[in-house]
Amino acid sequence: MSKLDGQVAVVTGGGQGIGAATVHRLAEDGAHVVALDLDLDNAEKAVADLPRPGLALACDVTDRAQVRDAVARTVERFGRIDVLVNNAGVTRDALVHKMTDEEWDLVLATHLTGGFYVTQAVQEHMVANRYGRIVFLSSRAALGNRGQINYSAAKAGLQGMARTLAIELGRFGITVNTVAPGFVETAMTRAIIEKTGDSWENLVAAMTERAAVKRTGKPEDIAAVISFLSSPDSGFVTGQTIYATGSPAV
Repeated sequence: MSKLDGQVAVVTGGGQGIGAATVHRLAEDGAHVVALDLDLDNAEKAVADLPRPGLALACDVTDRAQVRDAVARTVERFGRIDVLVNNAGVTRDALVHKMTDEEWDLVLATHLTGGFYVTQAVQEHMVANRYGRIVFLSSRAALGNRGQINYSAAKAGLQGMARTLAIELGRFGITVNTVAPGFVETAMTRAIIEKTGDSWENLVAAMTERAAVKRTGKPEDIAAVISFLSSPDSGFVTGQTIYATGSPAV
């Protein structure tokens, strides 16, 4: 029997990159997985070939009504929610003196407000069932990264959110943790680099040399960490941030 047999998992930003890899990993673990994404086509592709029935829903996590509707449709379809992976995110990089209000607001709204809306809607079902696993996607950038004051602030905020939720929800059998990836080869990462005019190939080579494991991260690497934190085996781990960077130093 797989470790998530009979469980239902919701993954925001599940249409590509780490989100899509997580959708596939949790389905392999035995869960029915619901992929929420702004782009319904990407979400549908993510769930198209899963080993058990899944569901793709278009959802803007910054819109409380859309979030509530997506959660209601999930419960209507599958009857419960056991796992929530808050992965939805965007980047709008700029140095502090160039950053616009729109760039600041969008990044914080997507990561922090979106994470709050989805968690608030899902936790009531977990509390009723006295069980749940919630995982937030933070980043190495939470420790600071040039040109990402909005993204760094948002990712650091998610770690504080997870610790507070761990305190509030632990008595109901719900754990809340955060995964903070380092450099991972995704379409979003590549788009950021190409926008700056830097060489993707040179960056990959540099990151490979810098990592203790002498390779770059792949979405499946992060999905594997999320898999553990989503499982019953992680029941005594809560309020933690795991830096998945391929090195002992973050």
